[in-house]
Amino acid sequence: QVQPVESGGGLVQAGGSLRLSCTASASTHSINFAGWYRQAPGKQREVVATITAGGSTNYLPSVKGRFTISRDNAKNTVYLQMNSLKPEDTAVYYCNAIFYGDVQNYWGQGTQVTVSS
Repeated sequence: QVQPVESGGGLVQAGGSLRLSCTASASTHSINFAGWYRQAPGKQREVVATITAGGSTNYLPSVKGRFTISRDNAKNTVYLQMNSLKPEDTAVYYCNAIFYGDVQNYWGQGTQVTVSS
């Protein structure tokens, strides 16, 4: 079964930057709609940013102006550029994607982002 695969998490100091990437586990499946979500310990999973096939984006208000979601269709990859990171951004970040020809959405395994103060 195809699923999104995340990469790019890690440990960074407050004010730093990270870029997360999300691609498909099988090259035969192209990403249509995608979103980045995060879940901090003891908290519910929340949507951080979404991007449509046409490139329209939406953001969680607390990350607007600091995070940018984008896509490279030639590489079948969706990115989340995170700047000015804060300790409260610490969470496991998940990619959720709908692939062309499918109606179901799929979750990746997640990547840990830790921001130290």
